[in-house]
This record gives sequence, structure tokens and C-alpha cells, in this order.
Amino acid sequence: METQDTAQLNARRAAAVARGVASATPEFAVRAENAEVWDSMGRRYIDFAGGIGVLATGHRHPRVMAAVAAQLERFTHTSFQVMAYEPYIRLAERLNAIAPFKGPAKSLLLTTGVEAVEAAVKIARIATGRAAVIAFSGAFHGRTSLGMALTGRATPYKHGLDAALPGIFRIPFPVAHRGIGVQESLRALDLVLRTDTEPERVAAIIIEPVQGEGGFNVAPPELLRALRRVCDTHGILLIADEIQSGFGRTGRMFAVEHSGVEPDLVTLAKSLAGGFPLSAVLGRAAVVDAVEPGGLGGTYGGSPVGCVAALAVLDVIQEENLLARAEVIGTRIRQHLAALAARDGAVAIGNVRGYGAMIGFDVLKSGTDGEVDGAGAKLVTRRALAEGLIVLTCGLQGETIRILLPLTIADATLQEGLGKLEKALSP
Repeated sequence: METQDTAQLNARRAAAVARGVASATPEFAVRAENAEVWDSMGRRYIDFAGGIGVLATGHRHPRVMAAVAAQLERFTHTSFQVMAYEPYIRLAERLNAIAPFKGPAKSLLLTTGVEAVEAAVKIARIATGRAAVIAFSGAFHGRTSLGMALTGRATPYKHGLDAALPGIFRIPFPVAHRGIGVQESLRALDLVLRTDTEPERVAAIIIEPVQGEGGFNVAPPELLRALRRVCDTHGILLIADEIQSGFGRTGRMFAVEHSGVEPDLVTLAKSLAGGFPLSAVLGRAAVVDAVEPGGLGGTYGGSPVGCVAALAVLDVIQEENLLARAEVIGTRIRQHLAALAARDGAVAIGNVRGYGAMIGFDVLKSGTDGEVDGAGAKLVTRRALAEGLIVLTCGLQGETIRILLPLTIADATLQEGLGKLEKALSP
């Protein structure tokens, strides 16, 4: 493939693309395969970002590509709301069968993650006849008006904008290394329900079982169990936002399964369709069906191309045993990070956390008692890119390096990528 000058592409981008759309790297992709990407200048990179957690089954998995190619020969769009099609039904059936709760389930298919969040909140409000929603600090639920109101991070998502909406309340997410415990979160919840809104006005509590943009912080099982008790006591619905943590990333199909807690609604996207735009709300049938016909959907929601891709993804996860593979990958990453943390003279790291292959760690300021270093983390990602490794940051100060590599990554490629990460963490 003919190379394209990166500087020229960036100049064209600056002239044509909205400034508010940011990219983590200055490079341009032209080809990708499994856990590898090649840029416009022909340089190869190992991908530890996976399109922000979209590619659990890797770039262009053969099963996904074959399913999509076959669907393209049939039709690409009718809108399910005009003329329905079987792949939508079949995918809903497959999702319902793996729901992380007992009893009948139903699914709604959409296009983007925030669209799923908006739909889940709408369903909860209609099902309960209530309006208020409780979310968490550090949460990320999207960039629409409601998504930003639910999101618990100001910069960059709310910069220059008053994103508050009536009826949205926030409590702290427990993060042990920041000194925030489960009891503090529960006391804050109790205070909200006593001083800000009556429990009888709350439709839902929405939580990421593992926070994504907020720093890969894991919701302690005792917190999720306590939230379930509060919801059961007051008729509130529990929404698990699994957009980044779902579809095998954590070694379970859904991260909430690590806690044994059953949510009422689950939002899905990212790795659901192997790189094709698709999202879903999976919920208890009686809750989902509270909305009248015509109240849910979207022109492109449940695209037939996305549906067949997602069906192939489900097959790949099962046939290639990717849930177990996530645990193997995660163990190897943790062992490597432990060795790096023990090195003298290297960039200081700590607070390694996560389930399965959804691993994050903080870059720390040298000579401090665990003070995080957002600027240092960004420098690590730049060094990694120079070494040929794509890796992303997250966290309230951008201090966390997050690893979202394909679960299909070859052992040799994983080891090579960890070696590049080690070089990026060298002084």
C-alpha cells in the first residue's frame, strides 16, 4: 500500500475536522490484523488499546469478517422498525440466554454506547414511574446531554458547559488508594436519599462494575451487594454499565458476574460486534416491556451488519475459550507489572487493579508517597508509541495506564508488547 505523509494528513485533519474530536496518537491507521496495526508510513504497532476496548476478538477476526461479507451480499439496511430481519432476533435470543440475572430477559439493539445508556434510563423511568437517577464520581456514560450529566468527570467532557440536569445525583465511587471506602459511598447514598431526593422518586442507580474512563477502578462486591439491597428495599432498578467491561474482557461475560449481584438492566457496546457499530440494552423482560411500541429504537439501531458481526463474536468467545484466555493474559500482565514495579530507577508505578485482562495501573511521582502523575502517564504513552506500542491513559488526572488488548492476541505478540511497555517505563 502506498504510504501517506503523516504531517500532510494532520494538516488536512486540522483544516477539515472539528477541533473537539481528539485522538490519542498523531498517526493514521491503514491496515490492522488481530493485535497489530500499520500506519500511513508503514510502521507497525502492537495494539494494547483495541479501539478503546472494542476489539476483544481482535482486528478483522476471520469469523466476523466472513459473517459481515455474507450479510453485505444480502442487504445492509432496512431499519428494523420498517422491515424486521432475523439476525436481530437471533442476537437478542443469544443475549437473553447469557443475561447476568435469573428469569426472562429481553434485549433492545441500538448503535452507540451512550444511546444504550439513554435507553436504559428511559426504560427505568417508565418502568418505575420515577425520574431521579443516582450515578457515581469518576463514571463515564457518554457525551450526550444525559450521558454528560451522568458522567462523573468534568474535563474534558464537560469543559465550558454546564452539564447538570435535574434529578441526577452523584455519590463517590470507592477507590481504596484514594482513601475512599465502601462505607463512605454508602453513607453518601444514604445522605442523598435523606436530603436530596426521596427513595420513592429514584428510578435507577447506574454503575460501571469496572470504571472505564474513570481509572479502571473495580466496584467492590460488597458495594454492589449493598446497592442491590437498597434497590430491592425501595423499588429502584440497578443498571450495570458494561459498555467497556463486558464481553469477556474481565474473564466473565459481564464484569458484574464477579460479584454475584444481579442487575435489572445492562448496557452493552464496544466489543459486542467486533469493531462494527452496535450497542444493546439487556434487561428483565417485565422491565424492558414497560415501554410502549414506538418508544424505543433508532433508524440504524441493530444494524443487520452489526448483528451478524455480534453473533460471530459470541461464537468466537465460546469456541476460542476467550473467558479463560482473559484470565491467562491478565495473570501474565500482572506478573510483568509486578516485576517492573520492583525495578530500581524505572518510572514509578503502582495501584495495579482490574479483573481478567482489563488491567490498569497508575504512574506515580518519584519520591512521593504514592502521588499520581498524569503528565508522567502521558509521557509513557508517547514513549510507548515511539517503541511501536499503542496504549491509552484514563483516570481523573489521566494518571492510569489501561490495557485493553485483544483477547485473541498471540503469546509472542503479547510478550513483545510487554517488552515495549517495559522500555516505555524505563528512565
